[in-house]
Amino acid sequence: MTLEELRARLTAIDRQIIDLAAERQTVVGRIGEVKQATGTATRDFRREKQVIDAARDQALALGLPPELAESLMQLLIESSLTKQERARVRAEGRGRGKQALVIGGGGKMGQWFAEFLDSQGYEVTIADPFHQPAAFNCVPDWSATPDSFDLTVVAAPIRTSQEILAAFGEAGRHGLVFDIGSLKAPLADTLKQLAAKGLRVTSLHPMFGPDTQLLSGRHVLFLDVGVPEATAEAKLLFDSTMAQQIDMPLAEHDRLIAFVLGLSHALNIAFFTALADSGESLPRLESLSSTTFDAQLEVASRVASESPELYFEIQHDNPFNAEALLALATGVDRLRTIVEQGDREAFVALMANGSDYLARRA
Repeated sequence: MTLEELRARLTAIDRQIIDLAAERQTVVGRIGEVKQATGTATRDFRREKQVIDAARDQALALGLPPELAESLMQLLIESSLTKQERARVRAEGRGRGKQALVIGGGGKMGQWFAEFLDSQGYEVTIADPFHQPAAFNCVPDWSATPDSFDLTVVAAPIRTSQEILAAFGEAGRHGLVFDIGSLKAPLADTLKQLAAKGLRVTSLHPMFGPDTQLLSGRHVLFLDVGVPEATAEAKLLFDSTMAQQIDMPLAEHDRLIAFVLGLSHALNIAFFTALADSGESLPRLESLSSTTFDAQLEVASRVASESPELYFEIQHDNPFNAEALLALATGVDRLRTIVEQGDREAFVALMANGSDYLARRA
């Protein structure tokens, strides 16, 4: 066969692969309907393992790398779960006949919540003075809206959220109210004041970004501020998803987030700052890169593309973040001292200590 004929054959095979993937998605949709009707959980880890193991075995029998088959099946499984989860959210949505207001809904996470609530049947209104997505009813000022919303999500920057929540207390708004701020210390007093006034208020922290489609393996933190029934009501919004719901005391949140977000952000900011200040050409470094460098560069690139204002708030407004930054600086100084002194034993001990710690991952 000529090169052109071989390429034509390859194109035909590619189309067959896509056709089969589409057929698989159709079957996946029907499986999702059966799961909903029988009350079966969306995700079945045992079944996923069976599918992946079978694919690896078949690949070996055909002389293909089993890793290729596993990667392909994992992509198909993730796509299937996303399809089933979205269908379940729509089918079990609790928003039919209800209205929701998303303050700051023009932002990335605000739009995520607007779309999430819309999929549950809520009639969504976005209040945002800067961005007004065409897909929703939008107003520039939330205070001009009527007190008729069953649910209000405050998705504004942290300091602005504090002002909005305080104004909510003055207005005496009804309906469930929650913020989705990455920090809680700037909001804690105001949230507790709203609870004391009798508002149905709670606090959430979705531990994922606005590009997230599948909530399996993702965490949503729920922080009760004195109105447990409001927290329980907020949890119901995620019951039809596969997100892991985690209850967390309000007082513990920022201390732990200083390491989960503050430290990881700072590490990557320091990494790309060191590269930018090195004077070395990034394309040249990439041409020489290792697996570790490529992985770190990918994470750092995502951090660098995020909102500087939000990331500054996470670093500056968290009263516990200085501890995380000090730990990072201490770790770097310790490593530098060990290397400068040529202390091989100390370096080995440092690596062993980190390996022991990381071996405790769930």
